[in-house]
Amino acid sequence: MAAATLPRLVIESVEPTVDGGRHPVKRVQGDVIEVSADIYKDGHDLVAARVLYRPVGEQQWREQPLEYDFDPDRWSGAFTVDRLGRWEFLIEAWPDHVRTWQEGLKKRLDAGQDVELELQEGAALLSRGLRRWDKPQREIAKAAAKTLSSEKLALEERLEVALSEELLAAAYGPVEAAEATRSEVFQVLVDRERARFAAWYEMFPRSQGPEPGVHGTFADAQRRLPELRELGFDVVYLPPIHPIGRVHRKGKNNTEQPEPSDIGSPWAIGSSEGGHTAVHPDLGTLQDFDRFVAEAERLGLEVALDYALQCAPDHPWATEHPDWFHIRTDGSIRYAENPPKKYQDIYPINFWCKDREALWNACRDIVLFWIGHGVRTFRVDNPHTKPLAFWEWLIADVQRDHPDVIFFAEAFTRPKRMYGLAKLGFTQSYTYFTWKNSSWELKELMGELSRPPVSDFYRGNLFTNTPDILHEYLQRGGRPAFRVRLLLAATLSPLYGIYSGFELCENVPLRPGSEEYLDSEKYQLRFRDYDAAGNLNAEIAELNRLRREHGALQRVDNLTFLDTGSDQILAYWKHSDDEDLVIVVNLDPHGAHDTLVHLPLADLALPADQPFVVEDLLGHERYTWQGFGNYVRLDPTQRGGHVFRLIRPGT
Repeated sequence: MAAATLPRLVIESVEPTVDGGRHPVKRVQGDVIEVSADIYKDGHDLVAARVLYRPVGEQQWREQPLEYDFDPDRWSGAFTVDRLGRWEFLIEAWPDHVRTWQEGLKKRLDAGQDVELELQEGAALLSRGLRRWDKPQREIAKAAAKTLSSEKLALEERLEVALSEELLAAAYGPVEAAEATRSEVFQVLVDRERARFAAWYEMFPRSQGPEPGVHGTFADAQRRLPELRELGFDVVYLPPIHPIGRVHRKGKNNTEQPEPSDIGSPWAIGSSEGGHTAVHPDLGTLQDFDRFVAEAERLGLEVALDYALQCAPDHPWATEHPDWFHIRTDGSIRYAENPPKKYQDIYPINFWCKDREALWNACRDIVLFWIGHGVRTFRVDNPHTKPLAFWEWLIADVQRDHPDVIFFAEAFTRPKRMYGLAKLGFTQSYTYFTWKNSSWELKELMGELSRPPVSDFYRGNLFTNTPDILHEYLQRGGRPAFRVRLLLAATLSPLYGIYSGFELCENVPLRPGSEEYLDSEKYQLRFRDYDAAGNLNAEIAELNRLRREHGALQRVDNLTFLDTGSDQILAYWKHSDDEDLVIVVNLDPHGAHDTLVHLPLADLALPADQPFVVEDLLGHERYTWQGFGNYVRLDPTQRGGHVFRLIRPGT
């Protein structure tokens, strides 16, 4: 008897899902969510199915029908997410008794059989469903049942009603509630567009002073905002802006013997002047910060703030809540270290301390404080060193009332950890891009990031450099290497960023073999002439303009690598509904290379025997191509690559 209560239909392999529904799929507002599932049942009855969906918290389900695919027993459909926040959906399927009856009726008519009994059974079937269908459906079905059962009416009139599409539409849905089978409920996390498409610029406000050696302020940083807007950036990211600890302060180039004038690392957060909700007095006041944010917003820029959950030894929490830290057997607080490296200027937080509820709430309240001052994006420092459960709770708690808030994970760790953080709620993440410089490495990385299942939950932000990462490729390749990495980052992914100094091709390491910058801005001021000779400003502005104007550069799931027969020349195709772009990049910053770029003519719907034109959107030259293989030569002293727009014959 227990077996008799099991669903008669099977619903399985529902897509899109992440880990079988444990975590939400990520999309942005306005996206069309394409869903599919395997649906089948015993016997010969036809099946019908639909997707039910709604924002979490909304009572009424919305619905869209699913259609039977060419793939046996595979059904698909779509729905649109029109607001931010979490959504939920499920698949519902049922035996389509009315369509099954109608198809049987057609077969009997084709065979010349009497159908009187079938018409009466159809009327009874429709009458059974009257309790389930909505009023407009009910009225049509009720009238149809009356017509089918009336032997006084002409057969032709009864058959016209019985075989009508109007009747099928009215009888849509399960006849009996118990016959419907529903899948489990799956979730979609819907973010705003900037979660998927944005160009980031990292800037230390304290280095924006008017002359060398002068500590910059929020007002100084504000004066640079129009320039960053002209360069086409969307997000201005600020490292920590809070008071910097004085106890065990680090000196220039991370020395442990600072001079009295050394200003310390912004990541050693907190002093007697305040903690995570205070601003460094040398930068200005909280009101100055508010003006900075307001001006950025006026220019169409967004301010991202660093969220680093760690404290300097003189942070107020160290005195008020010493139990929030790791206490050693001698009663001292453990500082951060990665032997042989020691970070005496930083205390890691003990997230599993006995008072963890108060600690977690205090950490969340930091985010809420800065949201109150106009910040909607947080770059989270080292999230993989904090509990996964903490992040899942904090992000969901914040986004419940602020679904537009973006959390960007600075998680240079093992892939499964990075992916795990994304599944738990992080909106986007750093990637291994800075260390991927060969053709096969880039294909492997982006091939994974641009395809499900990873692309359903993980958004990779391709930063070219960071205050911690000056890759050997940039150190040895000079200006041509910077141009190559800029072009790759801006066109491979809709999310990319640069750290100040990249536009000036700064590439001097602390020592040979190190990825640290000499005279790192993490420990001292860096005055720069951003218009110095050899800068990349024009190329940055041009690429950011192309990204805005061409929808093919605003997605990552449309990336296809092309064969070039060369390890030094990378080519890839990106497409949108109305255009096709072919990007070709010489990865060797030291030498010229030529090759044939092999095009997928069938996928591009191009005839092999007709010429067509490609226009380089960077140099504006036009070339005539034809067929499968087309010649390209790239000299790094001239340009790093091409962004070709395909112009079809006759257009």
